[in-house]
Amino acid sequence: MLILGLESSCDETAAALVTGDRRVLAHKLAGQEAAHRPYGGVVPEIAARAHVEALEPLVGAALAEANVSLADVDAIAATAGPGLIGGVMVGLVTGKALAHAAGKPLVAVNHLEGHALSPRLSDPDLAFPYLLLLVSGGHCQLLLVEGVARYRRLATTIDDAAGEAFDKTAKLLGLGFPGGPAVERAAALGDPLAVPLPRPLKGSREPHFSFAGLKAAVARVVGQYPPEDIAASFQAAVVDCLLDRTRRALDGAMEATALVVAGGVAANSAVRGALSALAAEHGLRFVAPPLWLCTDNAAMIAWAGAERFAAGLTDPLDVPARARWPLDPAAEAVRGAGVKA
Repeated sequence: MLILGLESSCDETAAALVTGDRRVLAHKLAGQEAAHRPYGGVVPEIAARAHVEALEPLVGAALAEANVSLADVDAIAATAGPGLIGGVMVGLVTGKALAHAAGKPLVAVNHLEGHALSPRLSDPDLAFPYLLLLVSGGHCQLLLVEGVARYRRLATTIDDAAGEAFDKTAKLLGLGFPGGPAVERAAALGDPLAVPLPRPLKGSREPHFSFAGLKAAVARVVGQYPPEDIAASFQAAVVDCLLDRTRRALDGAMEATALVVAGGVAANSAVRGALSALAAEHGLRFVAPPLWLCTDNAAMIAWAGAERFAAGLTDPLDVPARARWPLDPAAEAVRGAGVKA
């Protein structure tokens, strides 16, 4: 099985060719950091235009690197949401056009499912069901991954995601863009005990996450402490919150075969280290994708497409692009989360 994957949900344009036996034959990615850096965050219109310019050459380059043609591909997988709707439309429409022109099946992939299944691309021994901490710029959720297209949400954020808090903290401290890696670099030079910061919902019987109060607390202490100390204290607070909520979920997910983390924030070494220790406490395997698979990429979209295609899940050419697309649409709505849940 050979799947062409396309990703364009935020500010990374990517194309990849992945086989059903987990070989990444090609992966091409174009970042947009320089275009967005002057604004301190992703500008949707700039991102969408950049996707238009970059995607077609990346597809050609991926096919050339793998030494295959479109005729050799079994299916085309494209991110159909959630994300910045302009960017999502670019990738999905490109996928539809390629599928129609080549007479290939289309697999519309939920970007979050790409993250959720990405650890199975790098670890063939990871079996369902597993407890997943999906932690990225727009989402912070705990899910029991029961199988392909089968997700049970145990917790979500009631306001901001952890990745969003990282980005806003970086902007408040003038650390640059992208925010997550910038905060991690600064934190390595600071004292994590120097700044008293809150741990929202830590110890609460409520299962969910909250990072808005932590972000606001950072804004109040800017200028009172060295930026490195604020960064280190902020990162420690995030880790404490993630650990506390994940520990609570583990206590109620006895069927889980492993503790898994995925998403952009999963690239943070402090987060990975703390979760690895937590898994060991519970006698579970800890699985995290390699760093390049944590951030947005097309290999995870191609792999999710491969898993869905193998399960007989394909989509018509009129499948819509979605700005919001929960993995567990049956999950109960929570206060504050609204459509992000």
